[in-house]
Parts: sequence; C-alpha cells; structure tokens
Amino acid sequence: MPYTLAGLALLVVWGVATVLYQAPGWIHLLLTGGVALWVYGIVKPKAIGRK
Repeated sequence: MPYTLAGLALLVVWGVATVLYQAPGWIHLLLTGGVALWVYGIVKPKAIGRK
C-alpha cells in the first residue's frame, strides 16, 4: 500500500507540474517513477501470497 500511495503522489506532482508550469525534462522522471511504484505496489502483495 505505501508503494501505491507514493506512486500516486508522484503522478499527481508530475501532472500538476506538467499542466501548470513549463516543466523541464527531468520532471518527467516523476512519471516513470510514479508508474513503476504504482505497478510494484500492485504486484508485490500478490507475489508474496503465491509462495
């Protein structure tokens, strides 16, 4: 759950920065990190239960 919330927070920050400001290129790394954390947060609990 914390990974999913952290990923969602990064996506919100990225969205706000992209829409409201002239975001520099590095700000788009937040999109990559947010999606990666979001997917990891979804997949990790299911992988632990499969043991």
